[in-house]
Amino acid sequence: MKYFSIFFLFVILCPAGLLAQESTLPEFDSAYAAKLGADAYGNCTYTFVMLSSGDSIVSDKVVRDSLFQGHMKNMVEMAKANKLLLAGPFYTKNAEDFRGIFIFDATDTTEVKTLLSHDPAISNGLLKAKLYPWYGSAAIKELNAIHPKIQKTGF
Repeated sequence: MKYFSIFFLFVILCPAGLLAQESTLPEFDSAYAAKLGADAYGNCTYTFVMLSSGDSIVSDKVVRDSLFQGHMKNMVEMAKANKLLLAGPFYTKNAEDFRGIFIFDATDTTEVKTLLSHDPAISNGLLKAKLYPWYGSAAIKELNAIHPKIQKTGF
């Protein structure tokens, strides 16, 4: 009975121990992961911003175009500062009136709100921004270095 008990514990506990062990994936580069601030899953935290239509209506096309040109310029500046990692509009209209997204390399909402306050489309009420904490791949931090290599035309 004693040997049966030991065998039983061995059969029960060994697989649990094997499952508890983490194996390092073959492509893992610890220095690169550290450079990007990645956790064990290759992820880190960001601020996700959902942009939707604002309450202001600017009927003057020249003024509206100028505000959106400032919006684009502000995005470029935030990307150059490595704060804005990903941005883009929604391809089609949607029932929620979502216009686009931003992903910031920042978790401090005060910092993100300050960055957004420089955006004329937001500060003039053409767009509204809602901020959310987000957890995703640390590789997103490399997009600003990669994108110029595939972008043929500027804004």
